[in-house]
Amino acid sequence: MRSRSPLFLLLLLLLPSDIYAWGPTGHRVVGAIAEQHLTPKARRAIQQLLGDTSLAMASTWMDEVRSDHRYDDTHDWHWVTIPDGGTYASSAKNPNGDLIEAIGRMEDILRSDTASVPQRREALKFLVHLIGDLHQPLHVGRGDDKGGNTVQVQWMGHGSNLHRVWDSEMIDQEVLSYTELAAALDHVGKQRCRAIQMGRPADWAMEDIALRDRIYDLGTDNSIGYGYLYRNWPVVQERLLKAGVRLAGILNAVFR
Repeated sequence: MRSRSPLFLLLLLLLPSDIYAWGPTGHRVVGAIAEQHLTPKARRAIQQLLGDTSLAMASTWMDEVRSDHRYDDTHDWHWVTIPDGGTYASSAKNPNGDLIEAIGRMEDILRSDTASVPQRREALKFLVHLIGDLHQPLHVGRGDDKGGNTVQVQWMGHGSNLHRVWDSEMIDQEVLSYTELAAALDHVGKQRCRAIQMGRPADWAMEDIALRDRIYDLGTDNSIGYGYLYRNWPVVQERLLKAGVRLAGILNAVFR
């Protein structure tokens, strides 16, 4: 286990207490959309690593191993802190790794000629999940509320927090399976796919930051429901779609 510096201990205070992103349905939507935009070569390489397991089903693995202490060092990879007005380059870095850094590292492992098959298989499962995390806006935290976990709200009349609303509660409110939601979202042609895939994870994180004002627009009593869902459901859909298309773009580039 790596020694933990005072900077890390400070950053740990900013760690979201609930590091799930999108919940199983959202993550599987991302994986299902990505599968529709893979090149034949990428599809074959992924099948060699995952066998009969789809990207959709592999997408939740990183959350499932949270209770396995062998993966304790991966907990901080689910999130990154970029304060208002900042960029990833200008922000303090977590010495235990962060969401954007981990994405790049998983890509490097998948490209490596020396990484073992088990190492590459794990890297692929990490990457599928992390790209989903990056597109849940509150996993790019501003540094003062644990990614919305400490923002208590009344959601549809019951107690919750802002992070959980964005992780799963808006998606669950629609009562769609991941296959139904993926099919409803994925109607993009090649030209738009190329436009969505432009940039790198640090650029995509800036899209999350641009959404903060509307995410934190909770009214005077933090009681949110159908009106909040109506305003933000298009954002949820767009983030899920972009995550899936961008995941496919990364995998196509890795396995070209």
